[in-house]
Amino acid sequence: MEHTEHSHRSLRTNVMRASFISLGAIIVAVALELFLVPNRITDGGITGVSVIISYLTALPLGLFLFLINIPFLIIGYKQIGKTFALSTLLGISVMSLSTYVLHDVDPFVTDTLLAFVFGGILLGFGTGMVIRFGGSLDGTEVVAILISRKTPFSVGEIIMFFNIFILTSAGAVFGWDRALFSILAYYIAFKVIDITIEGLNESRSVWIISDHIDEIGDAIIHRLGRGVTYLSGEGGFTGDPKKVIFCVITRLEEAKMKEIVNQFDENAFLAVGDIHDVKGGRFKKKAIH
Repeated sequence: MEHTEHSHRSLRTNVMRASFISLGAIIVAVALELFLVPNRITDGGITGVSVIISYLTALPLGLFLFLINIPFLIIGYKQIGKTFALSTLLGISVMSLSTYVLHDVDPFVTDTLLAFVFGGILLGFGTGMVIRFGGSLDGTEVVAILISRKTPFSVGEIIMFFNIFILTSAGAVFGWDRALFSILAYYIAFKVIDITIEGLNESRSVWIISDHIDEIGDAIIHRLGRGVTYLSGEGGFTGDPKKVIFCVITRLEEAKMKEIVNQFDENAFLAVGDIHDVKGGRFKKKAIH
């Protein structure tokens, strides 16, 4: 019975993952074919290379999105795992097919400003959705991982160099004004990807050291609606015992948290850091007041 229930949960999870990856890939295809590409605005990574080659050869974009990405996916198969590889293959396939279907559809806008803004938003939202559900739409990361193992550069630095080269090439092909619009679209997409993956309620970890720790902890519980954990510490210089508050809040609650701490102790030590995943515990909250 337990095995059957587990199989049903796994099936539902896989279906949901495949559905959202496919939806995200379709949104990216819409961003490319109906907003960015018709206005000669490109993206970074393999997508940007595909856009440039498609423009120069007059062949469908979807063809190059699939053909250029697949070799890197095969090469990096052992590095990224079976599930991620299959999810990425699904995303790339749906994106390629969708761009092929949309190739002859008239663009939504011809105004460059609207094209790079809304195209960038859709591109980031679709890409973020695919990443959030365990896939990818670009083989650049696989390439960067492989190169980083044989060079002193990090994965992020290699991707940055790669995108600088692509966007410079776009300037030579489409014109430098279009390259600048491409950079703006890429920046918008980058920001929207973060929001889509983490959500507006991205979590923050908070550490507080103060001589008024009990008052601050009580205010956090009753005014911010968050639970707190009291930890015991010791001052490194003085050796005095210290009580430390640890709690988890959302990004939208950070300003209120700082206000509460400052109200009781302007000299309190307050450290706030990003958390990408929170599970278990008592993370549900009461209303802020």
